[in-house]
Amino acid sequence: MIASDPGADSPPGGGVIPRYDFSPPEERICGFEIIDLSTLHERRRRRGSRPDAVHRVDFHTLTLITEGSGEHAVDFVTYPLRPGTLLWIRPGQVQSFVRPGIANGTHLLFTSAFPPHTSSADKLVGTWYGTTCRQLDASPEYAVLSTLLGQLRAEYARPAQTVSAEILQLLLATVLLQIDRLPHPESDGDPHAGGEVYARFRAELERSYATTRRAADYAHRLGYTVKTLTRACSAATGQPVKHVIDGRVALEAQRLLAHTDEPVATIARRLGFPEPTNFGKFFTRHTGLPPGTFRQTHRSRRVMHGDGAA
Repeated sequence: MIASDPGADSPPGGGVIPRYDFSPPEERICGFEIIDLSTLHERRRRRGSRPDAVHRVDFHTLTLITEGSGEHAVDFVTYPLRPGTLLWIRPGQVQSFVRPGIANGTHLLFTSAFPPHTSSADKLVGTWYGTTCRQLDASPEYAVLSTLLGQLRAEYARPAQTVSAEILQLLLATVLLQIDRLPHPESDGDPHAGGEVYARFRAELERSYATTRRAADYAHRLGYTVKTLTRACSAATGQPVKHVIDGRVALEAQRLLAHTDEPVATIARRLGFPEPTNFGKFFTRHTGLPPGTFRQTHRSRRVMHGDGAA
């Protein structure tokens, strides 16, 4: 459930990207809900929100498509949906249902605090690993995950006084660990290869990317050397630490340019650039387009796909 909805999503090109926290209409278990994807879309319609509107959430969503087809856009990547598609979106990612209501499936929502802290699944939700999308089709992995989600749903549907948060937590941990053992596409890298160093660095990067882009600052805050951070980032992503830092800043810049009408100078200041010209050079170097051109390109795509004109 997209929660704390102010009543209607801000239109594309507004001043902010709508961001919702976890607050379903009936929170049977704190920090957890499992529903049909079609129920989510209907809930948003009843609240006056466009199901296809761009937004981000402060919790995890995990969807297993069981029927129909469609598309889901997450941070400038559009994922095709069909039976067997597994999509795990992390807190803070910018997303939109390109064709809502055509695909349906099991939609699981949970906060980062919900998985049991005694399980290694807790580490899977404690840092930012980006989108997980796998096409399982009729594989054994699909059968396993489908069964586990069915068990989650059955437990969640029990009378309120008998539903067990602990059972839900343990089942969720099993689901996440099953997902984690799926093969990682080479293009995704392997975040686990960086170990605890990379996990701690990514968490700090999420907190601080708008205030510093210096690798030395992150090393100092975490008690490592820059060489150690570079080694961890190279193992996890194939890229040095400075490239990972700049990539995170560039992603946020892309989000704000594509989905808001904030002036470029305002976005530059928000991301720690005192001078818009320096921001423009940085953005062009990392994306290949000046900020204004990037914004206009994505504004045209929104109009073309019926997502609203700025």
